[in-house]
Amino acid sequence: MDCNDNDLIENFLAGDDSAFSELVKKYLKPVYNFLYHFVTDREALDDITQETFIKAWKNIGKFDQEKKFKTWIFTIAKNTAYDWLKKKKTIPFSNFTDEEGNNKLDNIGDESILSDELLIRADSAKILEEKLKVLPDIYRIILIMHYKEDFSLQEIAKILGKPYNTIKSQHQRGLKILKDTFF
Repeated sequence: MDCNDNDLIENFLAGDDSAFSELVKKYLKPVYNFLYHFVTDREALDDITQETFIKAWKNIGKFDQEKKFKTWIFTIAKNTAYDWLKKKKTIPFSNFTDEEGNNKLDNIGDESILSDELLIRADSAKILEEKLKVLPDIYRIILIMHYKEDFSLQEIAKILGKPYNTIKSQHQRGLKILKDTFF
């Protein structure tokens, strides 16, 4: 089934349960990776991801199809993570590595890329990851959402519930801080 999000939503609302499964399949990994920026505890991360999709399933009838489903599901994910963090009183955005020191956000490399290039990319990714750790939380999450998750600054503003100009200036400040730490 190769439908766009609105077609899948319409099909689900018309009684095709597999359409929602397609949406979950499409957004599970991006939502999981996004939530990892808030919570690194794997059990909690699994629970929050599941709760995000349960909330989406329960409320999909209220979704405004004039808007993007991706923005809507990420907003639900952010709110679910914030609710969990409020209950736990945990500090979000702690780091990008798990207990074994593995980066959960690394992309799977293209097999056609030479191994030397993969090593250079891996070193660059590790350096960038270390530099991102020094950024204040809000700048880090905006840069990751924009450059890794491909959200526009307008979409990030909607997801985070902040004015567009605030997100735009925080994006610029984050880039400046990141640039200053590299050079």
